[in-house]
Amino acid sequence: MTENIRLDVHAHLVASDGASLSAFAGVNWDSSSRKLTVDGHTIGLTNLFKPGALLAWMDEHRVEHAWISVPPPVYRQQLAADEALRWANALNQELTAIARAQPARFSPLLHLPVEHPEVAAQIVGAAQLAGQRRFAMAAGAPGCALSAPAYDPLWTQLDAMKGFLFLHPGEGCDTRLDPFYLHNLLGNPVETAIAASHLVFSGVLERYPGIQVCLAHAGGVTAALAGRWNRGHGTARPGLDLEKEPPLKALRRFCVDCISHDPAVLDLATSVFGPGHILFGSDWPFPMGLPNPHTQLADLGSQVRKRIFCDNPEKLN
Repeated sequence: MTENIRLDVHAHLVASDGASLSAFAGVNWDSSSRKLTVDGHTIGLTNLFKPGALLAWMDEHRVEHAWISVPPPVYRQQLAADEALRWANALNQELTAIARAQPARFSPLLHLPVEHPEVAAQIVGAAQLAGQRRFAMAAGAPGCALSAPAYDPLWTQLDAMKGFLFLHPGEGCDTRLDPFYLHNLLGNPVETAIAASHLVFSGVLERYPGIQVCLAHAGGVTAALAGRWNRGHGTARPGLDLEKEPPLKALRRFCVDCISHDPAVLDLATSVFGPGHILFGSDWPFPMGLPNPHTQLADLGSQVRKRIFCDNPEKLN
């Protein structure tokens, strides 16, 4: 018998019932099929609206607790600031209600709109008053760079509360990735690395050490680029601030989930981010995640599984 999984940091839900979201322009809920259409895109995974299905999956696979966040199809990154605030608040109300109904099993990662850092800071400020300090945000959006000074108020708030921020790639816009499911297979891992690179080279986590940033999908392609980034810093490439700590040191400030789909890749992520910084994440209910975690991670040694399933989650705030 393998260990129970203490915490899943990467499970997705939208709402128990999408009807409340259909009040927004561009959003429609079909109650008969339990499918939400957002800006012309129908979300086909009905389990995203079934907290009970997540609970059943957790019971089957011995997952004790899940931090739930909304998935990319509902990010709606094209919204103006005022509408983005209304939409994020609606999503967060749904996540909070789900968690309140099962407080021993669920905790919400409140959604922050990355494309509007001032709105994200506003949501964090309101959440802090309610005792919430765990959040999720898209890794980026067109025209958004996490190194930009506009994010400093957000980082300041998260740092002061010792906040947890889960970064998950959003929808891509590069048409070269339209064939072969490449927006997911290639675009998502690259988008995560772009976010990490801006945080590393701008020294955000060095300046705000109280923030715990967790990167989805084992950090995407970040670990594979870590040596190159460090070489660029070591050879004083143009545009780099050499007063910032070297990338290999900066990357040890992140944690990542374990969704790599290859033990060798997870070994690389472990060597880059540190063995104490690998957390279990399922990406439930998406098939590109770990729907059968004990089977899919069976090739890992028992000590590695224990570290990911049990020991590392206990270090989180």
